[in-house]
Amino acid sequence: MTSPRKASTTVRIGCAGWSIPAAHRTLFGAGDSMLARYATRFDCVEINSSFYRPHRRQTYARWAASVPRGFRFSVKLPRTISHEQRLRASGPMLDRFLEECSGLGGKLGCLLLQMPPSLALEPRVAATFLAMLRRRFAGAVACEPRHASWFAPRAAELLHRHRIARVAADPVTHPGADLPAGDGAFAYWRWHGSPRMYYSAYGEADLRARAALVRSQRVRRQWVILDNTAHGHAIADAACLQTILHRGGTRS
Repeated sequence: MTSPRKASTTVRIGCAGWSIPAAHRTLFGAGDSMLARYATRFDCVEINSSFYRPHRRQTYARWAASVPRGFRFSVKLPRTISHEQRLRASGPMLDRFLEECSGLGGKLGCLLLQMPPSLALEPRVAATFLAMLRRRFAGAVACEPRHASWFAPRAAELLHRHRIARVAADPVTHPGADLPAGDGAFAYWRWHGSPRMYYSAYGEADLRARAALVRSQRVRRQWVILDNTAHGHAIADAACLQTILHRGGTRS
């Protein structure tokens, strides 16, 4: 029998982007666009293109209109904020970004902040930025830091205070980076492919072990994003993970 805690856990599974390799088209239903077809199988997707360039609000609205009611988008914050400004003096850029992705309406499920490996934790700078973000956006936020200083207890406390989920990433760059931290109600997993980032497939045996980690988390909401897209493995791995978690009784 499934325990009450597990029964109340929602796990969304998807990919970074909605490209469907020809080899995996049979996994999906019909649709008027690649995104619409993708959404016949998965209930979430990560938009990475927003990291490189802005999209019009109307574009986000069009994407939202092409997917079912329960589908959700994760949108990556622009690199101008994370990599160029390094979280400093970025209020106008953040306002513009939030106005654009507000076109998703209720289908905006999460924001993703990925930081460069060179960006060490500066508590005052980080706290100022996260407070500014929280004044503007009350929804789920995931942060993928890549400098060792972000994996110390002080950083976890800062993220928890602002209800920011620290991404559980693979490959593991620092001890503890493979497990969620921060927000106690939300976990966000990003699996980039291992051992070769973006290129390697995980396969069923590896995914079963990872599914056990997902099931072990005492949080209400979880997202699992497969980012090993370079050779098209993300789609097959995400579909396999769906099957594993469904058989294990976790609702997605």
